[in-house]
Amino acid sequence: MQHPKDISINDFTYSLPDEKIARFPLEERDASKLLVFKKGSIVDQSFRDLPNLFSKDDLLVFNQTCVVQARLFFYTAAGAKIEVFCLEPLNDKTIPEAMLDQAESRWLCMVGNARKWKDAEILRLEIKQNGLEYIEIRLIERTNDGFAIQFNWADSHSTFAELLDFAGFLPLPPYLKRDVDTIDKSRYQTVYASEHGSVAAPTAGLHFTSDTFDLLKSQGVACSYVTLHVGAGTFKPVKAARMEEHDMHAEELHVTIDLIESIANCNGKIAAVGTTTLRTLESLYWTSVRLMKNPDSEISIDVSQWEPYQELHEVLPESKQAFSFLAELMRSRGMESIQGKTQIIIAPGYTIRTSNVLITNFHQPQSTLLLLVSACIGDDWKLVYEHALKNNYRFLSYGDSSALFVK
Repeated sequence: MQHPKDISINDFTYSLPDEKIARFPLEERDASKLLVFKKGSIVDQSFRDLPNLFSKDDLLVFNQTCVVQARLFFYTAAGAKIEVFCLEPLNDKTIPEAMLDQAESRWLCMVGNARKWKDAEILRLEIKQNGLEYIEIRLIERTNDGFAIQFNWADSHSTFAELLDFAGFLPLPPYLKRDVDTIDKSRYQTVYASEHGSVAAPTAGLHFTSDTFDLLKSQGVACSYVTLHVGAGTFKPVKAARMEEHDMHAEELHVTIDLIESIANCNGKIAAVGTTTLRTLESLYWTSVRLMKNPDSEISIDVSQWEPYQELHEVLPESKQAFSFLAELMRSRGMESIQGKTQIIIAPGYTIRTSNVLITNFHQPQSTLLLLVSACIGDDWKLVYEHALKNNYRFLSYGDSSALFVK
C-alpha cells in the first residue's frame, strides 16, 4: 500500500459548486440531513434519526471547545483598517492560561493589511464597556508563522477572554464569503461548548440539541467529552505535490481521566463526533503506546505529524488495552487530566484504532479532512460525496451531516 507521505492531494478532489455551500445555518439545528454510510451502502435520513443508530453501551465522544471572538479591528493614524486574528498564545502559555491574562498578553496573530501598519506604531481601540476602557497593540516581531503582538488594556480586572468577548468578532470560515451575522454568535457554537480557545467550530457538533442528548440518554448511550482547540490551520490548503511536504498544523488538547476510562470500559460502539474528536482520540492512543514502552517517562501528549506511521508494522495493543494502561498510569501518579499538542495527520494507509463511527460534515476538496474521511471509509468517500452532491446535501461548516461507519 502507498505510504501516506507519497499521497498526492490531487487524488482527493471533487467539483464543489458554489451553490452547494451552506452560507447560513438552518432554522433548527437538528433539521439537517444525515447521510449514513455502512458496509458500502448509503441511506438518507434526518439528523433527528441519529440516536437510532446507537444503542445501550455505545459511546459518543464530543469536542467541547468553544469558539472565541478572535478577530479584532484597529485603525492606524493614517486611517488604514488593520485586522488582527489571534491564533495562539506566546511565552509557552496554554490557551486556557492565556485566556485568564489580565492587563497584558502576547499572542501569535495573523494580520490583515499589515503593510499599512508601521512597526513602531501603537494601535488603540476604545471600548468603554464593563470597566474596559481601551485596548492597545504593539508589533513585537514578524515571523514565518505570523506576527507576535503585545496586547495591553486599561482594566486590569478584565481577562483576555473578556476582552475578546467585548471587542472581538467571530472568525467565520473564509469560504462563507460574508460578514458575521447576529445568528452566528449562537449557531457557530455547539450547545455543549464550554472551554474557550478555538478559532473555528467543531462543526460536526452543531447539529446536536438537548432533544438529541435526551434521546441518546434514554437509549442508554453514554456521552463523553474531549477538548481540542481548533486552529486556523484547519483551513490551510494543501499546496504540496506530495503530502510529505505538507506541514500539518499543531493543535492544543486537554483530556480528563474520566474520558480515558470511558473508552477503556466501553463495551459497545464508539463514535467520534467530528474530525477534531477523532484526531484527539487517535493521538491519545499513540501517547498510550509510547508510555507502554517507556512507563517512567512524562505523561503528556506530543504527537508529531508522521509519528504513528513509524510503528504501523509493529504488533500494537488494542485500543481498550492502551487506554486502560494510560488510565492506570495516571491514577498511580494522581493525575486527573492530560494535555499537550498533536500534529497527527490521518490519511489513507492509517488504521483507525479508537472509533467505529465518524460523525462529520462534508469537507472541502483537496483538504486534510477529506484525507481523514478516506482513512475511515477508503475510496468509498467518492461514492459518499457523489451521492451527497446529487441529492442536494448542504456542504461545509453550516452544511448537513454524515455518519460514516469505519471499515
